[in-house]
Amino acid sequence: MARKLRLQYAGAFYHVINRGNYRADVFASDGAKDAFLECLGEACEKTGWKVHGYVVMRNHYHLALETPEPNLVEGMQWLQSTYANRFNRFRGERGHVFQGRYQAIVVEDGAHLGAVAHYIHLNPVRARIVSVRQANEYRWSSLRFLAKRGVRPGWLRLEDALLAAGSLADTPGGHAAYLDFLAWLHEDEPAQKAYAFDCMCKGWAMGSKEFKGALIEEHKQALAEMEAGEADLAEVAERQAENAVDACLKRLGRSGDEAVKQPKAAAWKVAIAAHLRAISTVKNPWLAGKLHMGDPDGVSRYVSELRKGKRPEAAVILQRIADIRV
Repeated sequence: MARKLRLQYAGAFYHVINRGNYRADVFASDGAKDAFLECLGEACEKTGWKVHGYVVMRNHYHLALETPEPNLVEGMQWLQSTYANRFNRFRGERGHVFQGRYQAIVVEDGAHLGAVAHYIHLNPVRARIVSVRQANEYRWSSLRFLAKRGVRPGWLRLEDALLAAGSLADTPGGHAAYLDFLAWLHEDEPAQKAYAFDCMCKGWAMGSKEFKGALIEEHKQALAEMEAGEADLAEVAERQAENAVDACLKRLGRSGDEAVKQPKAAAWKVAIAAHLRAISTVKNPWLAGKLHMGDPDGVSRYVSELRKGKRPEAAVILQRIADIRV
């Protein structure tokens, strides 16, 4: 089975999710939830992790996690195996506790990290365990510590959630305003879409186009060595191709605006399309849209003509960008 992308680097933020094996209620009892949070605290002490939001439900958990050191895999292995061993020992059982590998979505700092925290804090509300006005009373959510600064664990950071809700202060007034914000967000479906609630548990990264592009550029080798689902691989390929197109445009002194205005079969467009076909896995429909070359079949025809020696001007331009890689 294809695995999700797993990136590790110092200063990374993640939305980490996992469920009980076969969606079993591995946190059904209060003691089980308490035990998992105890393990989480121990993991943070061992690894230096910071947690920007968490919730433990009956059969799954969510973490908004920061790794100051590149130790996500090491720490998660310890966290899950330690909890599983304690769980099985207490129940006198053996076997897997969690549903395979955890999901770890890389998250951009700032507003996107705050959105993940909002999503996490509203989990018990969406599950109808508590009302939105009682969300901070759910014992196994980081939200319970919102108004309890004096007893917050040293590894828990709630400032990002407050900042992402309108630059709220970590004060009694700011805490009350954050609860009002969550109540509004829970009722406002367009706002939930704006915060990408429907995409919180999907994909390999959550953030701006620039953030994802920088990740791909900085971690090319790691990404190349990882297994991934088809959707993840397609997104990575397109991001890499976009970077390559931008490099080609810069080399040729062209711009995206020119791509809109100039002919579909302009020599420099054909050259870039041919080069991208040679060095990446992107398809003609993507190239047609990116370079404004009209119908995808046209892209195929123009590139074929270049390769057959029928577009000498494009061939000369192709030599100028031949060293650019994804």
